[in-house]
Amino acid sequence: MSINYASFFIALIAFVILYWLLNKYAFGPLFSIMEKRRELVTSQMNEAAQTREQAIAYVEEQKKALENARKEAYDIIEQSRQTSSKQADQIMEQAKVEASRIKEDAVRDIASEKNKAVQELRSELGAVSVKIASKLLEKEVSSDKAQEELVDQYLKEVGGRP
Repeated sequence: MSINYASFFIALIAFVILYWLLNKYAFGPLFSIMEKRRELVTSQMNEAAQTREQAIAYVEEQKKALENARKEAYDIIEQSRQTSSKQADQIMEQAKVEASRIKEDAVRDIASEKNKAVQELRSELGAVSVKIASKLLEKEVSSDKAQEELVDQYLKEVGGRP
């Protein structure tokens, strides 16, 4: 096998010219487009990383805000419980004071009515005693037993017993 040097040089020269033309007109724009694409992908990756970091920061911020809201809600509920407990205690205390006042008024009324009843009973007893004495004076009885029967009879009349 023999090498044809003339064809070899022509092929070599054609290859060099083709390489030079491709390098000048095709590879430059192609590499430029590839470089722009690489920069675009890099910038998108950087933006994605920044967005992810912002999202993480936002999620953390939202967690803190939610935790603060829960704490405030718990504080409000606890404050409401304490307030309602205080109000319940105040209402109970007022009810006790009112019940005590009503009881004292009732005791005073009972004592007053008792005193009135005792006064009326005394006045009636005095009147009855006078009637008994006048009846005894009107009637003269010789025995003690007869006097006792007379007193019992008048007491029965006064007491409303037959």
